[in-house]
Amino acid sequence: MLDSPAIDPRHFRQVLSAYPTGVCVIAAQDGEGRKHAMVVGSFTSISLDPPLVGFYPAKSSASWAAMAPIGGFAISVLGADQLAECQQFASRGMDKFGDLAHGATAAGHPLIDDALAWFDCTLEVTHEVGDHYLVVGRVQALDGQAAREPLLFYGGQYHGLGEAVTASPQPA
Repeated sequence: MLDSPAIDPRHFRQVLSAYPTGVCVIAAQDGEGRKHAMVVGSFTSISLDPPLVGFYPAKSSASWAAMAPIGGFAISVLGADQLAECQQFASRGMDKFGDLAHGATAAGHPLIDDALAWFDCTLEVTHEVGDHYLVVGRVQALDGQAAREPLLFYGGQYHGLGEAVTASPQPA
């Protein structure tokens, strides 16, 4: 493997902030009924056949350390009107669910009410990748409603989608 040049982590993060990401809550309930959750901006589709999705929690994430042994999780895709929910789940040291309205998947994993979309997953595989893990989930159930704007993270701030951009007609 070739050595890569030294990259300043702050500059790396700043450059990456030019790429907008959706915001999701990953949640799971353990066998004792405790609910665990974390916010991620790294959710992605991986495969259609089989249906696989993934995300990248930091190795230092206490939330992921609590969820990993459970063997499954739910993903709630947040809408632009769910910033308060995002901030609640991004906090540390408090009951992240509190009085927040939520349901559960057939497997018992928490789902955020009124999420734009949700996925119920079993843990397929986890790979170590640098200072993060790549977590791959096999989708067991899903649903969505695309009528609202998604919550986006861009340039170090949260945003809605904004106006649609359409392509100019190509000359004949």
